[in-house]
This record gives sequence, structure tokens and C-alpha cells, in this order.
Amino acid sequence: MSSQPPLPTITPRSDCPTRPLWSVMIPTFNCAHYLGETLASVLDQDPGPAHMQIEVVDDCSTKDNPEAVVRKLSPNGRVTFHRRSVNGGVVANFNTCVSRSRGHLVHLLHGDDQVLPCFYKAVEQLAKHHPSAPLFTTRALIIDETGVVSSVSPLVPAKGPLELTDDYFYINPFLTPTVVVRRSFYENHGGYNSAFSHVADWEMWLRALKNGGAVATPQILAAYRFFQANDTARLIRTADNLKEYLQLFIREAKERPSLDIRRMRIHLGSAAFSQASRFLSPEDHDAYVANRRFYWRMLGRPAGFVDLLGRKLSRNLFSLALSLVPTRTPDTVSKH
Repeated sequence: MSSQPPLPTITPRSDCPTRPLWSVMIPTFNCAHYLGETLASVLDQDPGPAHMQIEVVDDCSTKDNPEAVVRKLSPNGRVTFHRRSVNGGVVANFNTCVSRSRGHLVHLLHGDDQVLPCFYKAVEQLAKHHPSAPLFTTRALIIDETGVVSSVSPLVPAKGPLELTDDYFYINPFLTPTVVVRRSFYENHGGYNSAFSHVADWEMWLRALKNGGAVATPQILAAYRFFQANDTARLIRTADNLKEYLQLFIREAKERPSLDIRRMRIHLGSAAFSQASRFLSPEDHDAYVANRRFYWRMLGRPAGFVDLLGRKLSRNLFSLALSLVPTRTPDTVSKH
């Protein structure tokens, strides 16, 4: 018997005789100071309530009041607000968002991310021209807590529907604010897997690639905010984000024999090496050690200059080497 928890059931919205095309569902938790920018970016593209549902779903924030932000920006009730009865974490909040959605196209937009002009028009056209595809995606700017752009998400091939290849199991090219999924796919294939937290979205996207594929546009139409207080940054400090990648990969490899565990270990070891470069100051010692340990777990045998540095040189020299490695943006985006 499988130890995996069953996937949440997403019930079809037969209770809605008339449904909008869009559901923009905005999960929040202690990020109300960014929520105004997020809502403004959506409302600037608002086609009206008959065409788009907009709702903020709060996971019992403890440090701020997202409802007050909603009421200020939407005094006429255009944006609805729902507060979960208990804090359940990012995956539970995602599933609440999907369950409460009424539209045919569901966009999960974190409460600290943004859409750029024409996001919804561009994705709507993709959905129209590819009626059998369950997932659509764009590219995104990576911004910091002040909105300064640090990088751009990878270019995803856009020549027709994307099919599942082994490459998607090693590197996730998508970012949550860029992804739109048909609600019918959730209804047929379940919600987000509670066995994961950081890679629950990636697991969902792999499911979509397996069951219908995806369509991408090379346009940069969203902004993903990465900063030290969000959940992704917290998981990077413990290397738990990489541990989840490995857990998901091992599970998938059981059903896909072509996957190469050695390739994945090299990829994760490189990512741990890069993450450690964030934590060279004394106050970040524990985060440095956690990522260094995961690096050795993935690449324990001598394998070239990087391993030689780790085994033979002092921490100061190893840290100097790390400081020369460009910091990588996390491959996936689950935030809380």
C-alpha cells in the first residue's frame, strides 16, 4: 500500500450556472505590505466580474491585516476576501484557492508577486488556440523586496505544446506567478500534493505535462518576488528545498526508468554549492553548514576541483571560492 496521501479532490463547480473565464486566486500569509501592489497589477487588467473572479485567500496571517488592504483597494467588493479557519501552510492554501475558484482558467498569484501588462490577454489567447492543453506559462522578472529586478526566468521553448521530457525532472523552468491551469485539469487529476511543500507546484506541473502538455510564451509577463523573509528563502537556509527536489525525483524515477539519479545528484550538489554562497557571514553559519552538508551528500566522492576545495582547503578558502559563484535563483517558487 502506498504511503503517499491521496490527492485532494477538486469538485466541479456545477453550482455555478454562469462562470467567468478567469479565477485569479491570491494566497496570502503575512505579506499584506506587498498585497496592494499585487492587487493593483491585477485590477489594472480587470475585464469585469462576468469575465474574472478575483479573490484573496488568507492562511490566518498573524502579523498584518490583508483584509484591510482588500477593502481599501476594492471598497465596492470587486475583490472578495476569504480567511481560512486554521493555518494550514502553503499547499493547503493552494488547494483552498483552487476549490473556491469558479473560472475555467485558474491563476494562483502569490500575495507578493505581480502580473505585468497584458498577462491575462496573452494567456487567454494561448488557451483559445490550444484548447486541449491544461497548463500555460510565461516568463517572469525576479525582483527583490524593493522591486528591483535581479534576473529573468529561463526561456522555455514555445514552438507548440510542450511535451514531457526527462529534462523537466532535473530543472524546473516555471515560476508560480507565470502559470495558469485549467480548472478541469484539477477536477480530473486532483489538487496539490500535501506530501510536499516547496515542490508541490512543480509536482503539479509535471502532472500537467504528463497529461496533456503545456504551452509557453517567451513574453515576460509576471514578476516573482524573492526575499529573505519568504518561505523559499527559509527552506534554502536549511537546504530543505533541495531535499524535496530529491524526494520528488526518486519518486518519479520509479515510474520513469530513463531518469538518471547521478545527473540529479550533480545538479543538486551544484545548487547546494551555489546556495551556500549566500551564507558566508558568521550569523549565517548554520545555513552555510546545512547547504555544505547537502553538497557532500550529493557529491561525496572526489569529483574535480569543487570537491578538492571542500576536502583539502580551509573554510575561509572554500568560502572565497563560493563567493566567486553567481547566486542562483531557486528553481521553484512555493512561498508562504
